[in-house]
Amino acid sequence: MALIRDIAKVCKSKNAGPFDLTLDLVFESDALFEQVRASGVLCPALFARLYGVEAADVLFTPYPAGRAFKATLPRLVPAGDIGDTDVYGAQQHAPMLDVDIPL
Repeated sequence: MALIRDIAKVCKSKNAGPFDLTLDLVFESDALFEQVRASGVLCPALFARLYGVEAADVLFTPYPAGRAFKATLPRLVPAGDIGDTDVYGAQQHAPMLDVDIPL
């Protein structure tokens, strides 16, 4: 088992407009990307559970050419609205860091 924090070259989040958030996970090698993809851990259900949204609302895209995975999901609080604590969505990747991947 390996944590995303230990195997991802990049794990970041950002706004995808005021109502959506995008998370990007990028891996160093094709082999590692394929191991992560084959594990099936990264999927809409995982993002839904970690971020409190419906799996049907998660747009999940593996991108082999970039050794990357992208997930876009609705923000629970629109950017800049009352109660928003991260207007840029730049700190929302933290729940992903402790995800365990069987390698």
